[in-house]
Amino acid sequence: MKCILLTGAGGMVGRNVRGHALANGFEWLTPSSKELNLADEQAVLAYVKTHKPDCVIHAAGLVGGIQANMADPVRFLVENLRIGVNLLTACKTVGIPQVINLGSSCMYPREASNPLKEEAVLTGELEPTNEGYALAKIVAARLCDYISQEAPELSYKTVIPCNLYGRYDHFEPNRSHMIPAVIHKLHQAKLSGSDVVDIWGDGLSRREFMYAEDLAHFLFYALDHFETMPNMLNVGLGQDWSINDYYQAASIVVGYEGGFTHDLSKPAGMRQKLVDTQKLAQFGWSAPTSLEQGLTNTYQFYLEKLND
Repeated sequence: MKCILLTGAGGMVGRNVRGHALANGFEWLTPSSKELNLADEQAVLAYVKTHKPDCVIHAAGLVGGIQANMADPVRFLVENLRIGVNLLTACKTVGIPQVINLGSSCMYPREASNPLKEEAVLTGELEPTNEGYALAKIVAARLCDYISQEAPELSYKTVIPCNLYGRYDHFEPNRSHMIPAVIHKLHQAKLSGSDVVDIWGDGLSRREFMYAEDLAHFLFYALDHFETMPNMLNVGLGQDWSINDYYQAASIVVGYEGGFTHDLSKPAGMRQKLVDTQKLAQFGWSAPTSLEQGLTNTYQFYLEKLND
């Protein structure tokens, strides 16, 4: 049975991977941050040497929305950079044959043409509201390329998911991404009987959000077809919606019947961020979950958390 080291096993992506039905076909190493501090270079090297997994899925990272990234850019850059470099160099030293490194669509330049093609990485200035996080992700992706070039027997590849949401997401306003923040905001407005919910910016910016369980499904597909997977690959829907559309769709799921107003003093980030999925389609995979179903599942998880 193939042994996989999964970093970030306690995060949204990691928990969706471990909870997937296909996970039973593998042996898993899922150390918590207390068991393995990825920021400790020597500890990471010792762990990889001791366990020698067949493959590593690197899903660990400090993540957050616009507010969190703008408030603490140093931490988002340094922590993500450190853990990526420590893990990938340890894998190279030990000779781990396969690594799937999770990147982010924020790696793309702010002015890149949509849909965003994999070749556009490092061709322009990044979006300032999450630049630190993006820089760390770019370094890890390039390090994967360099390692594979230096040591052809090692195959280290980067997956660039579009924005994610779903079960095990964070719903706290100070650390959540857009969809969980919207669900929380709309639910609270419904409970309070509020007639109006505010939307940051004009709501016309467009985003592509994929249900996190679908990314887990992709990763198992990638493990089965690793040799033919491109070294850098977008994983998304190939379809986006406006921020206003997401609020409307979520309001139906939550049962919020009020209206919306726009706070134009707040940042809205990039006007569009849609990944190109041509290579993904050629690789033979597409996401199975609709937006309505994904929002419904996520809201149910949110309610379960409230009742814990």
